This record gives sequence, C-alpha cells and structure tokens, in this order.
Amino acid sequence: MRKAVFPGSFDPITLGHYDIIERSLQLFDEVILAIGVNADKKYMFSLEERKQFIEEAFKGEPKIKVKTYQGLTVDFCIKENAQFILRGLRNPADFEFEKAIAHTNRKLEKIETVFLLTSSGKSYISSSIVRDVIRNKGDYTMLVPDSVRVKS
Repeated sequence: MRKAVFPGSFDPITLGHYDIIERSLQLFDEVILAIGVNADKKYMFSLEERKQFIEEAFKGEPKIKVKTYQGLTVDFCIKENAQFILRGLRNPADFEFEKAIAHTNRKLEKIETVFLLTSSGKSYISSSIVRDVIRNKGDYTMLVPDSVRVKS
C-alpha cells in the first residue's frame, strides 16, 4: 500500500490544499491529512474546527484519513507506516523552503517527499491570505472548500 502523509496546519484548508489532495489520490492508496499541533503558534481556527473543515470537504472519500499529531513529521510517518510525505508547491520560494525540509527529513528517516505543483489558477491562495481576508470581513468563499464557513 502506497501511503502518504500531507502535513500542515490547515488554518484553514484552502482550494490550493484541496487541489493537491484531490490530485494525489491518483498516486497513493491512502493519504493522511495530518494536522500539526504547535503550542507556540496562534491559530485562527481551533484544532477541532480545522479537522471538521477537512473531514467535511472529503466525506465519502475512503482514501482520505484525517489525523492530528505533535512532533516531527517523520516520526508521525513511521507511526502511521507511511512511505511518503506529500507537499504542494505554489512558487519557487516554496520549493527552496520545502527542499531543505525534505533533505532533512530524508536524513532523519528513509521517507521520500513528493512535490505536486498547485494548479495555476490556485497558486496564489495561501492560508495566511485567507485569514487576512476573513479578518477584514472580505469574501473568502472563493478561496476555500464549501466546508469552511466562518460564523459571524
């Protein structure tokens, strides 16, 4: 079984994430959407909200599992028997950042990182942009799956 972990804070999940996840289903038998927990980080959405957004977006898709974790992603991969880490790339800056992490992960454990380019129509979307639009009461709905709705 080809199993991948797609780690992130998903604060919130965006259409860019959704695009990568949907396309990865052709490559892997199972994709674990791993919501990382970082006590030092301030999130807009609670862990439970982020998990619900993702579960709702992918309900009915048996290849998707949603889990939370703390610590190193490679340790989580070992625990879940995943052979791959899935990452999305929007631009050259993402590549440089992700390349360093991938090399480090590969040094720590024999886990391959697979990069998928975000579709061109979604490459500008990031969770930080979505949070900024939400904070400023803009229309964020075209940037996120339908499952992400902020209660006003």
